[in-house]
Amino acid sequence: MSAIDHYLQAVMEQGEAEARADGSAAVEACHLLLAIAAQAGTAAHTVLTASGLDRRAIREALDREFEHSLSAAGVSLSAFDLPRPSADPGRHPGVGASSRLALERGLANAERKKDLRPAHLLLGVLEAEVGTVPRALTLAGVEREELMRQARQAAVTESW
Repeated sequence: MSAIDHYLQAVMEQGEAEARADGSAAVEACHLLLAIAAQAGTAAHTVLTASGLDRRAIREALDREFEHSLSAAGVSLSAFDLPRPSADPGRHPGVGASSRLALERGLANAERKKDLRPAHLLLGVLEAEVGTVPRALTLAGVEREELMRQARQAAVTESW
């Protein structure tokens, strides 16, 4: 397997672990973003951390987005003492629509598979116009367009 194959496998496995920890039935783009943030030593990781988005900050932004979405429906998370979802280590979440689209966009950002880099996958996640990830980034005060510009630059200029 090539380096990018190993990277994609690691991101998908970490994304699955994130989905399981959330009690989610599917690996979604938000889980891929958390997984990308957990993969140190890549240009994608550098782009995120340079913008203050380490794994913890992304998790907090996603939690804020969840609470915000509930409040838009008239539900206050603080009004309930809900336990964290219980992870089922035997369950394997499937690939959700948002992660499938993020992967497709990421692959489309590289001319050939041999040109594919972690920053392309990050771009695929960031390019979503709607959904959990753009809402979470907006609530966190992140300039998504600037983050995408930096990821595009990293995909072109960084070897890995």
